[in-house]
Amino acid sequence: MENPTPLPNPLQKIIKRLAGTRFGISLLAGTLHRLDAPILKRTHNRTSLTTWLTGLPVVVLTTTGAKSSLTRCTPLIALVEGEKIILIASQFGRPHHPGWYYNLKAHPLAQVSFCGTEKFYLARQAQGEERLHYWLMATEIYGGYTLYEQQAHPRIIPVMVLEPVEDDYALN
Repeated sequence: MENPTPLPNPLQKIIKRLAGTRFGISLLAGTLHRLDAPILKRTHNRTSLTTWLTGLPVVVLTTTGAKSSLTRCTPLIALVEGEKIILIASQFGRPHHPGWYYNLKAHPLAQVSFCGTEKFYLARQAQGEERLHYWLMATEIYGGYTLYEQQAHPRIIPVMVLEPVEDDYALN
C-alpha cells in the first residue's frame, strides 16, 4: 500500500513541531483522539483533524478487547511501508502501554481503515534491528516520539508491525 498522505505543507510542519513539545503533548494527549473521531466518522475514515493539522497519516485500528472481547476502534498515527502498517505504542510518553497494544497482543488479527479502505492485518511486535528501523522512521516523520521516549523511560515503547492477510483468513 502506497502512502497516499501528501508531504506536510509549511504550516503543517510548524504545527507538527509544536505538537511534539511538552506543551503540545499536554494539550493534545487527552483531546486529539476525541476531535479526530467525529471527523473520521463523517469522512468514512478518509481523513482526520490530525492529518489536516500535521500532515501525519492516521488510521483507524479496530481490535478485539484483550479482557472484554468487545470491538474497540482507535485512531492512530501510522507509518506505511509497502503493504505493512507500523504503529508506535507511545501513549504520548505515559508510563504504561496503550490499551490497543494489549488488545493486539491478545488478539493479533485486526482491521485497519486508511483513506477509506478497510483491510485485515495480523499484528506482531517488532524486535531488535527491525524495531530500531521503524523507530528511526517514526522519529523522522514526527519528532515528538523522541520526547515520548524520554517521558516513558524506563518503559520501552513497543513498535507493532501489521501485515495484511487474505479476507478468507480473517473470516476463519
